[in-house]
Amino acid sequence: MHARELSQYVKDVAADFGFDRCGIARAEPVRRAVYLRAWLDNGRSASMGYLHRHFNIRADPSRILDRAKSVIVVALLYHQRRMTPPVDDSDLRGRVAMYAWGNDYHKIIKAKLFGMADRMRVELAEPFEARACVDTAPLLERELAAAAGIGWIGKNTMVVNEQLGSFFFLGALVTTLELVADTPVPDRCGTCRACLDACPTAAFPVPYEMDASRCISYLTIESRGVIDEALKPHMGDWIFGCDVCQEVCPYNRRAPMTREPRFAIRPPGPQPKLDDVLGWSMDDYRKHLRGSAMKRATLEMLKRNAMIAKENAGCTPAGP
Repeated sequence: MHARELSQYVKDVAADFGFDRCGIARAEPVRRAVYLRAWLDNGRSASMGYLHRHFNIRADPSRILDRAKSVIVVALLYHQRRMTPPVDDSDLRGRVAMYAWGNDYHKIIKAKLFGMADRMRVELAEPFEARACVDTAPLLERELAAAAGIGWIGKNTMVVNEQLGSFFFLGALVTTLELVADTPVPDRCGTCRACLDACPTAAFPVPYEMDASRCISYLTIESRGVIDEALKPHMGDWIFGCDVCQEVCPYNRRAPMTREPRFAIRPPGPQPKLDDVLGWSMDDYRKHLRGSAMKRATLEMLKRNAMIAKENAGCTPAGP
């Protein structure tokens, strides 16, 4: 099978496993490695020290797998219709980022990637090696997704696809297969500033750069410490993650919905009752969040976030 035929075969297999997009990039150093190094050195990653580790591997996917030649990048939609509580519901509720409404995406995407690799080993005469990566490996998925033509990196640093929007997960198979790389798509953000202007905490000092220390997603999911008093009023009712910069993106207005049934809403849902979360025991936490991406935050962090949301209830603060 020629490289071009093999590349199309890989994309067909990805489609069979339910992925919404598949692109191919060369296993070579990412183009923005210098920028990313400077971003880390300037403290933009806040307390996420793990991003500093293995930087040389992150910047060059060929270091993840010996003799790697290609990176197969896949996208899987998690976009769903937003839910609103009943009109007569007087309980104070918090908000959860859409990506955590259903079951944990790590296991779902990794199982699909393993399935792809297993099927390819059966159907291809050519032996190959492959490593599946879903954002816990030292791999810059967004950079590779842009290189593979999945979309462009928008002003809010998310990967945006003209048809899919940005509510999708990324995964990758780093492989020794010699495949034909796709052409990157042009940046179509234009003069739009919707995501930058909508950010409640002004987490974007300039377009295409995010200051994690001000990002609500970082504050509610990654920050283990005390949150800056000046930022608390601008966190609104978010208790896990934040979707504001994606909600206002024009490309998400008509984005398709996910076809993956395991992303369907499960308890505690998009808008948990704040008093329920504040009353959780460790057993409650384990029971409600078993198999959920929300377990990234500890019980103490979720209670901290719920308390901040409760303090913010009934007010819509202006930008800082």
